Amino acid sequence: MQFIFSKYQGTGNDFILLNNLSGKYNLLNINEIQILCDRKFGIGADGLIKINYSEKYAFQMDYYNSDGSQSFCGNGARCAIAFVETLGISGKEICFEAIDGFHWAKKTENEIRIQMSDVKIIQNIKNDFELNTGSPHYVSLGDDISSSAIIEFGKSIRHSINYKKEGINVNILKGISPSYIEIASYERGVENETLSCGTGATACALVWDKIQNVSVNFVNVKVKGGSLRVEFTRNKSGGYEKIYLYGPANFIFSGEINLP
Repeated sequence: MQFIFSKYQGTGNDFILLNNLSGKYNLLNINEIQILCDRKFGIGADGLIKINYSEKYAFQMDYYNSDGSQSFCGNGARCAIAFVETLGISGKEICFEAIDGFHWAKKTENEIRIQMSDVKIIQNIKNDFELNTGSPHYVSLGDDISSSAIIEFGKSIRHSINYKKEGINVNILKGISPSYIEIASYERGVENETLSCGTGATACALVWDKIQNVSVNFVNVKVKGGSLRVEFTRNKSGGYEKIYLYGPANFIFSGEINLP
């Protein structure tokens, strides 16, 4: 089968984008997704996104990790917004649907703003934290955010008894100031470190805000592939709403590939 694709990246998180508004790729299977995302035998990417037709919204974002599993992806969502403009879906503000529900997005000159899912609770696990920002995340504070540190720690948590079946994304958070952090990310489905993770940046920003408990309503997040910004509103129940992820989305290349 022939696949006509575009490739985008958001702070180093890279994705294959497919125009599936006509249903051309409805039968795309897990094995094909794995081959397309393979960095030696395919196009190479952290994930694949099908842009599907939606009756209610501008489009449906159908996201797959490189192993074929599904979740929501904040960086992928921004890339999807950039890609759909080439399909004739444009506007400064766009509403779309994803696996975790409805999302709102707004384009500016240099970045894209995505509204993330509300977070009702941040669970304490000894000295660490667990929360869901569209995808589940385990966040630990630490000063060592090197690749070796996040890969070793990420594997130990992701494959532990509590998370082995469903998997979980893992982040190490290094606090710099009340409104600035640096993070490292290990993503389930990729099963490795990624240069960026949008839901992970959001998770770490909210955890840091909870720890700092200061009056600012934003956190700037330095990921290994660039910089992101998370804004939020605290609610009376101790959770967060009106959560927005800001960051770039850049076209890399487009092409065609044939699979048997």
